[in-house]
Amino acid sequence: MDIALIVNPFASAVTEERVRAVEAELRTAGDVEILLTERPLHASELVAQASGADALVVYSGDGGFNEALNGVERLVLPLGFLPGGRTSVLPRALGLPRDPVAAARQVAEALRRERTRTITLGRVNGRRFGFSAGVGLDGELVRRVDALGRRQDGRRPGDLAYLLAAAALVGGHRGRFEPVLEIVGLGRAAFALIANCDPYTFAGRVPIHVAPDARFESGLDVVAPAAVGPLGLARLLRYAFSGRGQTDAGDVRYGHDLDRIEIVCDRPLPLQTDGEDLGDVEGAVFKAERDAVRVLV
Repeated sequence: MDIALIVNPFASAVTEERVRAVEAELRTAGDVEILLTERPLHASELVAQASGADALVVYSGDGGFNEALNGVERLVLPLGFLPGGRTSVLPRALGLPRDPVAAARQVAEALRRERTRTITLGRVNGRRFGFSAGVGLDGELVRRVDALGRRQDGRRPGDLAYLLAAAALVGGHRGRFEPVLEIVGLGRAAFALIANCDPYTFAGRVPIHVAPDARFESGLDVVAPAAVGPLGLARLLRYAFSGRGQTDAGDVRYGHDLDRIEIVCDRPLPLQTDGEDLGDVEGAVFKAERDAVRVLV
């Protein structure tokens, strides 16, 4: 078996030592060719170059996973994702451990046993995403974190910088978020979070359950508060950490297992997918690509 291993050497948890250890684990399942990313969107190009491989494994952060999903054309090709970033939501949501070497061991076993899981992917305005997307608040937070830049070693800032950016965002709005968009068929909302799985993301080791009913094998879920004040923000955080309450809240627009979600914005708002800033949009159409890809688990 020929395995293409795409590695982002600038991801937070990627080191030369770990790459060698990951490669050793994968070699128990076949021959491994390592391809290193050198710039943004390079993973999509490398996926195309690895079209002759029997399996594709990506050792990166969530941005690299997203690029791979958007670069792969042979969706029947089994894909593996190894956590190499600060959060690495996709592999963790698929049940893999946070340690990349341990995750590589499980992926290698899945290759040997031909064990895969077929999942849905989301698509918005032509771009695929694996686990989440957002219009408004979510996109603005991603943009603020990106504005912090990278350290001298090319890696992103840590969790503390992320939390400070979130606090500054909420403070800038004085804890209030008024309705600024329309979700067709559901109503007005302050912002919209689109989930392809649960959890939506992680705060360190803690899972954040924005859409507790979302599943990789189903369609897309949308969670969108009608309006948010200081007390409402605290309540939403309680929902997210506990995974309970938002599906029944009268002031939260909630849609489950949807094939299509259309959003119209009052003004251009930030759009993000899998933690990547896609710029400002006046509207967005999200679609579920059911049974889109086979992943190694």
